[in-house]
Amino acid sequence: MTDKIIELLKNSGADAWEVTDTCTEGWEFYFIGHRLDQNRVRDVEHIEVIVHRKLDDGKFLGSASQEIAPTATEAEAKKIIDDLYERASYVKNPYYELNKKPVKGVDENFDPQQMAKDYIEAMQHIPETSGEDINSYEIFAENCKRRYVNSEGIDVTISYPSSTVEVVVNARNDEHEIELYRMYTAGTCDRENLVKEISDTLKYGKDRLVAKPTPAAYKAAVLFPTQDCVQIYEWIVDKMMASMKYREMSDWEIGKAICNDVKGDTFTISAVKELANSSKNFPVDAEGAEVRDMAIIKDNVPVSYWGGVQFRHYLGVEDSFIATNFKVEGGRLSESEIRTGTYLEPVEFSDFSVDIFTGEIAGEIRLAYWHEGDKVTPVCGGSVTGALTELISDVKLSKELRQYDNYLVPSVIKIENVTIAGA
Repeated sequence: MTDKIIELLKNSGADAWEVTDTCTEGWEFYFIGHRLDQNRVRDVEHIEVIVHRKLDDGKFLGSASQEIAPTATEAEAKKIIDDLYERASYVKNPYYELNKKPVKGVDENFDPQQMAKDYIEAMQHIPETSGEDINSYEIFAENCKRRYVNSEGIDVTISYPSSTVEVVVNARNDEHEIELYRMYTAGTCDRENLVKEISDTLKYGKDRLVAKPTPAAYKAAVLFPTQDCVQIYEWIVDKMMASMKYREMSDWEIGKAICNDVKGDTFTISAVKELANSSKNFPVDAEGAEVRDMAIIKDNVPVSYWGGVQFRHYLGVEDSFIATNFKVEGGRLSESEIRTGTYLEPVEFSDFSVDIFTGEIAGEIRLAYWHEGDKVTPVCGGSVTGALTELISDVKLSKELRQYDNYLVPSVIKIENVTIAGA
């Protein structure tokens, strides 16, 4: 059907167009405890079409998009394309051009059945006890193929694996019982990392049962050792998106340091083409641009903007792309050297967020560890808050790195002077 849609687009009168055809073969398993409740196999296809139309003598470019079912008839597809051409006249964006540089894709198969099997076997190695065990889990393993075609001559196909495991664990004592939820995303199964993550979660559940109220400490150091830290690095990366810069949602500039009076480590972050076992190892981005390794920020100084072709065009950024994998360089100290003194170590939030515009962090604590020298106390309740725009001048990043799907980051980040509200 995709080739028929392309033929219709060529004859539609559209000034430019894009087609993305994504096929996914997926295996899914649903377990209660370790008992299989149900499973299914999916084989789905989604075809998205974008029609572009020049307006006001080429000053503007209108766009409209919609999915066309792979089972649609030629008449149905033509009607949708005609409607898109009309709808494109209602949108007036400053003119920009689509990617046109030739690119090469990768077309190979990944076995979702084997991926699912690897996850099922890994789950049997979780060290459960009578007090901490697995309530339920779900496995989603996918072999994905994405073909992108545009009116500028790009026609490229890429393939990649993607998998997700959702796990609910229980911890209980004589007085009460709690649940903790986790979701792990990767390319294929990383057994060692998965077993460690869930084993840590079981320990957190056990400690949560005996946690004391979080002490009131107006300002203190906070150490982030879990996947929540990724949102901190995402905030830095997103500040360098071309769309954020063009819309004046970021005031960061190439060559100008993002903060002054630095007391700790600086940030060096790169977009990378591949990370081992990432679910987003794309040699070509979603708009047909070649993906490569590229420095984004070096020692707190912005180096490159990245993002979609529209806003790159507006900023005059030519050789860039939509980045999906990121590597954050480690700092000067080891994790053991950073883990000294008095600090709070949150490992479980009811929610943790970083505001993309302001950099405000906020997290309600479900479980943390209050460190005072060698004394460690599990605590719960209260919150951590602060503004990254002020806090990033005094952070410590571990030498050791840890990967969370498409982010390779320091295993811990310690931030000074975070506001802590006690329980």
